[in-house]
Amino acid sequence: MATYQRETRVRAPLEDVWEFHSSISGLEALTPDWLNLRVESVVGPDGDRDPPVLAAGTGVSLSIRPFGVGPRQRWRSVITARERSDGSAYFRDEMIDGPFETWVHTHSFHADGDETILRDHVEYALPFGVVGDAVTPFSRIGFEPMFRIRHGRTKDRLESPH
Repeated sequence: MATYQRETRVRAPLEDVWEFHSSISGLEALTPDWLNLRVESVVGPDGDRDPPVLAAGTGVSLSIRPFGVGPRQRWRSVITARERSDGSAYFRDEMIDGPFETWVHTHSFHADGDETILRDHVEYALPFGVVGDAVTPFSRIGFEPMFRIRHGRTKDRLESPH
């Protein structure tokens, strides 16, 4: 399985970065505009719609239409893990239906004094078997700008004076 990882230092406390990334509004704020994200539904593990926190067991249905071209791509994922301990935190979402054969995204946060190390780690497989395997090395072309924007927006939002 292929992997992608991006790490950024954010000049903000762990709790602020963790809280920002823990809600669907954080996802909406982080997603590049060119993806044309539409959140279709968010259902918490207890069945409540639009929970304030993306807890383990939360299901997220969304769609994207990159650059406004072609049909909307549907994406359903579930938060499979969420843990917070002294000095670190993480949550993991796994795609259960969507454009990838496999997508497991771990969002981790590590305190470093008054700053936070933000790390996105994705394990993925493209569809279409050997054809997907052949183009996997080029997938970085799409991941780089998306995660660069996400990390930049985190810094812009949390490092700026409020």
